[in-house]
Amino acid sequence: MTNHNHSDVPANYDKAFAIGIGLNVSYVVVEALFGVLAGSLALVADAGHNLTDVLSLLMAWGASRLSRMQPTERYTYGLRSSSILASLINAILLLIAIGAIAWEAIRRFKQPEEIAGGTVMVVAAVGVVINAATALLFVKGRESDLNIKGAFLHMAADAGVSLGVVVAGFAILQTGLYWIDPLTSLVIVAVIAVGTWGLLRDSARLALHAVPPGIDANKVKEYLAELPEVVSVHDLHIWPMSTTETALTAHLEMPNGNRGDKFLHEVCKHLHDQFKIEHCTIQIEQNANACSLAPEEKV
Repeated sequence: MTNHNHSDVPANYDKAFAIGIGLNVSYVVVEALFGVLAGSLALVADAGHNLTDVLSLLMAWGASRLSRMQPTERYTYGLRSSSILASLINAILLLIAIGAIAWEAIRRFKQPEEIAGGTVMVVAAVGVVINAATALLFVKGRESDLNIKGAFLHMAADAGVSLGVVVAGFAILQTGLYWIDPLTSLVIVAVIAVGTWGLLRDSARLALHAVPPGIDANKVKEYLAELPEVVSVHDLHIWPMSTTETALTAHLEMPNGNRGDKFLHEVCKHLHDQFKIEHCTIQIEQNANACSLAPEEKV
Protein backbone atom coordinates (compact mmCIF):
# COMPACT_ATOMS: atom_id res chain seq x y z
CA MET A 1 0.00 0.00 0.00
CA THR A 2 1.10 3.55 -0.49
CA ASN A 3 0.60 6.86 1.18
CA HIS A 4 1.59 10.22 -0.21
CA ASN A 5 2.39 13.43 1.58
CA HIS A 6 2.29 16.01 -1.15
CA SER A 7 4.55 19.01 -0.70
CA ASP A 8 3.53 22.61 -0.62
CA VAL A 9 3.81 24.77 -3.74
CA PRO A 10 7.43 26.00 -4.12
CA ALA A 11 8.01 29.60 -3.03
CA ASN A 12 7.42 32.25 -5.69
CA TYR A 13 10.45 34.47 -6.34
CA ASP A 14 9.24 35.98 -9.62
CA LYS A 15 9.36 39.56 -8.31
CA ALA A 16 12.84 39.11 -6.84
CA PHE A 17 14.15 37.66 -10.10
CA ALA A 18 12.58 40.43 -12.19
CA ILE A 19 14.09 43.19 -10.04
CA GLY A 20 17.48 41.48 -9.81
CA ILE A 21 17.71 40.90 -13.56
CA GLY A 22 16.64 44.48 -14.34
CA LEU A 23 19.27 45.96 -12.03
CA ASN A 24 22.06 43.73 -13.31
CA VAL A 25 21.33 44.17 -17.02
CA SER A 26 21.53 47.95 -16.55
CA TYR A 27 24.78 47.63 -14.63
CA VAL A 28 26.38 45.26 -17.16
CA VAL A 29 25.86 47.80 -19.94
CA VAL A 30 27.30 50.65 -17.88
CA GLU A 31 30.22 48.62 -16.54
CA ALA A 32 31.24 47.24 -19.94
CA LEU A 33 31.08 50.71 -21.51
CA PHE A 34 33.22 52.36 -18.86
CA GLY A 35 35.56 49.35 -18.75
CA VAL A 36 36.35 49.80 -22.44
CA LEU A 37 36.69 53.58 -22.12
CA ALA A 38 38.95 53.24 -19.06
CA GLY A 39 40.93 50.35 -20.56
CA SER A 40 40.28 48.23 -17.46
CA LEU A 41 40.29 44.46 -17.83
CA ALA A 42 39.04 44.20 -14.25
CA LEU A 43 35.89 46.13 -15.16
CA VAL A 44 35.38 44.32 -18.48
CA ALA A 45 35.98 40.97 -16.78
CA ASP A 46 33.53 41.82 -14.02
CA ALA A 47 30.98 42.97 -16.61
CA GLY A 48 31.38 39.65 -18.42
CA HIS A 49 30.88 37.78 -15.20
CA ASN A 50 27.85 39.89 -14.34
CA LEU A 51 26.43 39.05 -17.77
CA THR A 52 26.76 35.33 -16.99
CA ASP A 53 24.99 36.08 -13.72
CA VAL A 54 22.12 37.68 -15.63
CA LEU A 55 21.90 34.51 -17.71
CA SER A 56 22.10 32.48 -14.52
CA LEU A 57 19.30 34.50 -12.95
CA LEU A 58 17.19 34.03 -16.08
CA MET A 59 17.81 30.30 -16.01
CA ALA A 60 17.11 30.05 -12.28
CA TRP A 61 13.93 32.08 -12.76
CA GLY A 62 12.78 29.83 -15.57
CA ALA A 63 13.48 26.72 -13.50
CA SER A 64 11.65 28.25 -10.55
CA ARG A 65 8.57 28.76 -12.70
CA LEU A 66 8.80 25.32 -14.31
CA SER A 67 9.06 23.66 -10.90
CA ARG A 68 5.61 25.01 -10.07
CA MET A 69 3.95 23.44 -13.12
CA GLN A 70 1.40 20.70 -12.55
CA PRO A 71 2.22 17.05 -13.40
CA THR A 72 1.18 15.69 -16.80
CA GLU A 73 0.74 12.21 -18.25
CA ARG A 74 4.28 12.40 -19.62
CA TYR A 75 5.93 14.22 -16.69
CA THR A 76 4.26 12.64 -13.70
CA TYR A 77 6.36 14.65 -11.22
CA GLY A 78 5.85 17.85 -13.19
CA LEU A 79 9.07 19.67 -14.11
CA ARG A 80 10.47 19.96 -10.60
CA SER A 81 13.90 18.62 -11.60
CA SER A 82 14.44 21.62 -13.88
CA SER A 83 15.71 23.53 -10.84
CA ILE A 84 18.47 20.92 -10.42
CA LEU A 85 19.43 21.16 -14.10
CA ALA A 86 19.51 24.97 -13.88
CA SER A 87 21.88 24.87 -10.90
CA LEU A 88 24.17 22.41 -12.69
CA ILE A 89 24.24 24.35 -15.96
CA ASN A 90 24.87 27.62 -14.10
CA ALA A 91 27.90 26.11 -12.38
CA ILE A 92 29.32 24.87 -15.69
CA LEU A 93 28.79 28.26 -17.37
CA LEU A 94 30.60 29.97 -14.53
CA LEU A 95 33.59 27.65 -14.88
CA ILE A 96 33.83 28.50 -18.59
CA ALA A 97 33.58 32.22 -17.85
CA ILE A 98 36.32 32.27 -15.22
CA GLY A 99 38.60 30.27 -17.53
CA ALA A 100 38.30 32.99 -20.16
CA ILE A 101 38.92 35.73 -17.58
CA ALA A 102 42.02 33.98 -16.24
CA TRP A 103 43.44 33.54 -19.74
CA GLU A 104 43.07 37.23 -20.56
CA ALA A 105 44.49 38.29 -17.18
CA ILE A 106 47.64 36.24 -17.75
CA ARG A 107 48.05 37.88 -21.16
CA ARG A 108 47.73 41.33 -19.55
CA PHE A 109 50.57 40.55 -17.14
CA LYS A 110 52.88 40.36 -20.15
CA GLN A 111 51.45 43.49 -21.75
CA PRO A 112 50.11 45.86 -19.03
CA GLU A 113 47.85 48.63 -20.32
CA GLU A 114 47.19 52.10 -18.89
CA ILE A 115 43.99 52.25 -16.81
CA ALA A 116 41.82 55.08 -15.51
CA GLY A 117 41.83 54.10 -11.84
CA GLY A 118 39.28 56.73 -10.79
CA THR A 119 36.70 55.55 -13.31
CA VAL A 120 37.28 51.95 -12.25
CA MET A 121 36.62 52.85 -8.61
CA VAL A 122 33.38 54.74 -9.27
CA VAL A 123 31.84 52.13 -11.59
CA ALA A 124 32.83 49.24 -9.34
CA ALA A 125 31.41 51.03 -6.29
CA VAL A 126 28.04 51.19 -8.03
CA GLY A 127 28.41 47.44 -8.60
CA VAL A 128 28.88 46.84 -4.89
CA VAL A 129 25.51 48.47 -4.18
CA ILE A 130 23.61 46.77 -7.01
CA ASN A 131 25.00 43.28 -6.37
CA ALA A 132 24.48 43.52 -2.62
CA ALA A 133 20.89 44.71 -3.14
CA THR A 134 20.22 41.82 -5.53
CA ALA A 135 21.71 39.30 -3.11
CA LEU A 136 19.38 40.54 -0.38
CA LEU A 137 16.40 39.66 -2.58
CA PHE A 138 17.32 35.98 -2.26
CA VAL A 139 18.68 35.87 1.28
CA LYS A 140 15.49 34.37 2.72
CA GLY A 141 15.33 31.35 0.41
CA ARG A 142 19.02 30.43 0.29
CA GLU A 143 18.82 27.88 3.11
CA SER A 144 16.01 25.78 1.63
CA ASP A 145 16.53 25.96 -2.14
CA LEU A 146 19.81 25.26 -3.97
CA ASN A 147 18.48 27.10 -7.02
CA ILE A 148 17.87 30.24 -4.95
CA LYS A 149 21.11 29.68 -3.06
CA GLY A 150 22.97 29.73 -6.37
CA ALA A 151 21.43 33.10 -7.24
CA PHE A 152 22.26 34.45 -3.78
CA LEU A 153 25.88 33.24 -3.86
CA HIS A 154 26.46 34.70 -7.32
CA MET A 155 25.24 38.10 -6.26
CA ALA A 156 26.99 38.08 -2.88
CA ALA A 157 30.26 37.06 -4.52
CA ASP A 158 29.84 39.80 -7.12
CA ALA A 159 29.43 42.38 -4.38
CA GLY A 160 32.72 41.21 -2.88
CA VAL A 161 34.41 41.14 -6.29
CA SER A 162 33.25 44.67 -7.11
CA LEU A 163 34.63 45.80 -3.76
CA GLY A 164 37.95 44.23 -4.78
CA VAL A 165 37.90 46.20 -8.03
CA VAL A 166 37.38 49.41 -6.03
CA VAL A 167 40.47 48.57 -4.02
CA ALA A 168 42.42 47.83 -7.23
CA GLY A 169 41.44 51.19 -8.72
CA PHE A 170 42.59 52.99 -5.59
CA ALA A 171 45.89 51.07 -5.59
CA ILE A 172 46.53 51.97 -9.23
CA LEU A 173 45.92 55.66 -8.51
CA GLN A 174 48.33 55.57 -5.58
CA THR A 175 51.10 53.51 -7.16
CA GLY A 176 50.75 53.73 -10.94
CA LEU A 177 51.30 49.96 -11.13
CA TYR A 178 48.97 48.77 -13.87
CA TRP A 179 49.68 45.08 -13.30
CA ILE A 180 47.40 45.42 -10.26
CA ASP A 181 44.46 45.25 -12.69
CA PRO A 182 45.14 41.73 -14.08
CA LEU A 183 46.10 40.61 -10.58
CA THR A 184 42.68 41.73 -9.38
CA SER A 185 41.14 39.78 -12.26
CA LEU A 186 42.85 36.61 -11.04
CA VAL A 187 41.59 37.25 -7.53
CA ILE A 188 38.10 37.62 -9.02
CA VAL A 189 38.57 34.24 -10.72
CA ALA A 190 39.66 32.62 -7.45
CA VAL A 191 36.66 34.01 -5.54
CA ILE A 192 34.19 32.87 -8.19
CA ALA A 193 35.84 29.45 -8.48
CA VAL A 194 35.40 28.71 -4.78
CA GLY A 195 31.68 29.42 -4.83
CA THR A 196 31.20 27.70 -8.18
CA TRP A 197 32.84 24.49 -7.01
CA GLY A 198 30.39 24.16 -4.13
CA LEU A 199 27.44 24.82 -6.44
CA LEU A 200 28.74 22.33 -9.03
CA ARG A 201 29.31 19.63 -6.41
CA ASP A 202 25.89 19.97 -4.80
CA SER A 203 24.07 20.24 -8.13
CA ALA A 204 25.83 17.18 -9.53
CA ARG A 205 24.90 15.17 -6.45
CA LEU A 206 21.25 16.12 -6.77
CA ALA A 207 21.29 15.38 -10.51
CA LEU A 208 22.61 11.90 -9.69
CA HIS A 209 19.77 11.39 -7.18
CA ALA A 210 22.05 11.36 -4.15
CA VAL A 211 20.39 11.69 -0.75
CA PRO A 212 19.94 15.47 -0.31
CA PRO A 213 22.19 17.29 2.20
CA GLY A 214 20.74 17.40 5.68
CA ILE A 215 19.05 14.00 5.46
CA ASP A 216 20.72 11.05 7.17
CA ALA A 217 19.59 7.90 5.31
CA ASN A 218 20.69 5.66 8.19
CA LYS A 219 18.52 7.57 10.67
CA VAL A 220 15.56 7.37 8.30
CA LYS A 221 16.03 3.59 8.04
CA GLU A 222 16.39 3.30 11.83
CA TYR A 223 13.14 5.20 12.32
CA LEU A 224 11.26 2.95 9.88
CA ALA A 225 12.77 -0.23 11.36
CA GLU A 226 11.70 0.77 14.88
CA LEU A 227 8.04 1.25 13.94
CA PRO A 228 5.59 -1.11 15.71
CA GLU A 229 5.38 -4.56 14.07
CA VAL A 230 8.02 -3.75 11.44
CA VAL A 231 10.65 -6.51 11.33
CA SER A 232 12.72 -5.27 8.37
CA VAL A 233 13.11 -2.43 5.86
CA HIS A 234 14.31 -2.85 2.29
CA ASP A 235 14.29 -1.09 -1.09
CA LEU A 236 14.69 2.25 0.68
CA HIS A 237 15.37 5.12 -1.70
CA ILE A 238 15.64 8.82 -0.92
CA TRP A 239 16.19 11.27 -3.76
CA PRO A 240 15.57 14.92 -4.72
CA MET A 241 12.64 15.72 -7.00
CA SER A 242 13.86 19.33 -7.15
CA THR A 243 16.18 21.65 -5.25
CA THR A 244 13.50 21.98 -2.56
CA GLU A 245 11.55 18.69 -2.53
CA THR A 246 12.58 15.18 -1.53
CA ALA A 247 10.92 11.84 -2.26
CA LEU A 248 11.14 8.46 -0.51
CA THR A 249 10.07 4.91 -1.30
CA ALA A 250 10.43 1.98 1.09
CA HIS A 251 9.20 -1.57 1.64
CA LEU A 252 8.29 -2.46 5.23
CA GLU A 253 8.02 -6.10 6.26
CA MET A 254 5.09 -6.46 8.68
CA PRO A 255 4.05 -10.13 9.28
CA ASN A 256 0.68 -9.05 10.68
CA GLY A 257 -0.06 -6.91 7.66
CA ASN A 258 -0.83 -3.22 7.26
CA ARG A 259 -2.06 -1.43 10.39
CA GLY A 260 -4.30 0.85 8.36
CA ASP A 261 -4.27 4.23 6.67
CA LYS A 262 -3.78 6.09 9.95
CA PHE A 263 -0.48 4.28 10.47
CA LEU A 264 0.73 5.27 6.99
CA HIS A 265 -0.37 8.88 7.42
CA GLU A 266 1.48 9.15 10.75
CA VAL A 267 4.65 7.65 9.29
CA CYS A 268 4.64 10.05 6.34
CA LYS A 269 3.90 13.02 8.59
CA HIS A 270 6.88 12.15 10.79
CA LEU A 271 9.13 11.75 7.75
CA HIS A 272 8.03 15.20 6.62
CA ASP A 273 8.35 16.92 9.99
CA GLN A 274 11.55 15.23 11.13
CA PHE A 275 13.46 14.67 7.88
CA LYS A 276 11.86 17.20 5.47
CA ILE A 277 10.78 14.43 3.08
CA GLU A 278 7.67 15.65 1.27
CA HIS A 279 6.61 12.78 -0.98
CA CYS A 280 6.54 9.31 0.60
CA THR A 281 5.50 5.99 -0.93
CA ILE A 282 5.48 3.02 1.45
CA GLN A 283 4.76 -0.58 0.55
CA ILE A 284 3.73 -3.06 3.27
CA GLU A 285 4.72 -6.72 2.85
CA GLN A 286 3.98 -9.64 5.14
CA ASN A 287 6.91 -11.70 3.84
CA ALA A 288 9.96 -9.87 2.52
CA ASN A 289 11.41 -13.11 1.14
CA ALA A 290 8.74 -13.00 -1.55
CA CYS A 291 9.94 -9.55 -2.72
CA SER A 292 12.49 -9.54 -5.54
CA LEU A 293 13.80 -6.19 -4.26
CA ALA A 294 14.54 -7.41 -0.74
CA PRO A 295 18.33 -7.95 -1.14
CA GLU A 296 20.36 -4.83 -0.34
CA GLU A 297 22.18 -4.94 -3.69
CA LYS A 298 18.90 -4.82 -5.62
CA VAL A 299 17.66 -1.48 -6.95
